[in-house]
Amino acid sequence: MTSKSLHAWLMSEHPLSRRQAAWGRAYVAWRGFARNRLALLGLAIVVALVLVAIFADVLAPYSPYIGDLRTTRLLEPSSAHWFGTDDQGRDIFSRVLVGSRITLTVVILVAVLAAPIGLLVGTVAGYAGGWVDAVLMRVTDVFLAFPRLILALAFVAALGPGITNAALAIAITSWPPYARIARAETLQIRHSDYIAAVQLIGASPWRIVLRHIMPLCVSSVIVRVTLDMAGIILTAAGLGFLGLGAQPPMPEWGALIANGRMYVLDQWWVAAAPGAAIFIVSLAFNLLGDGLRDALDPKSTK
Repeated sequence: MTSKSLHAWLMSEHPLSRRQAAWGRAYVAWRGFARNRLALLGLAIVVALVLVAIFADVLAPYSPYIGDLRTTRLLEPSSAHWFGTDDQGRDIFSRVLVGSRITLTVVILVAVLAAPIGLLVGTVAGYAGGWVDAVLMRVTDVFLAFPRLILALAFVAALGPGITNAALAIAITSWPPYARIARAETLQIRHSDYIAAVQLIGASPWRIVLRHIMPLCVSSVIVRVTLDMAGIILTAAGLGFLGLGAQPPMPEWGALIANGRMYVLDQWWVAAAPGAAIFIVSLAFNLLGDGLRDALDPKSTK
């Protein structure tokens, strides 16, 4: 199949199968996304983060856990140590590379846990209505009433410090916005002709929610999750900075900044390198989220 015929097949207004229709929608979304150069830059940085996290052990020139206090303590950035060394003589570049794996793990855990919970709660509340909607939304309001970091601190204090508990705490505090978005989408489509036709053929409420409503809400939730990644990273870094996230000697970016705060005036590179990594990755997810919103949100203007 040539490129022209493939383009015509993907852009067909009368697809012959579900597969063709699905590929066509994905192709149109990609074309809209690709027109945003900043979104492509964000995607490139996120892909680089994933590759660095996968191959961190290979890319790191030194051990991220072992240093030499006598010869390599607090060395300035140089050709031997690109980001300098910390107070334990450990190479900061190697620690930032390995720390990207921890950051990516937290992001994935939170997205996998929080997004489905919020999607399920929102669609059930919007479709059921009545007292079910009232109860679920009031629970959602309780979580939204507290700042995310404060609520995450409370849950980590109850669960105990550690990267897994930090990810669980962030996930517990992250699902309410997704539930709100899913509920709003469900309220718009629950009385549509499409849903009425599914009801007429005898589909159960759970089948309608899981098979017909939730897929229509996924794109909006994905956009919101991507835009929330920067906040998730900052919350994880905040917990690490306070000593409630990843525990030493794990090179989590927030913990690295906490370790370098006492040297910030004279040995600025100790805290600057992980801080720059947090800034760049957070910016990349925001750019990626903006591009996905333009490409996937049906209410956005093309």
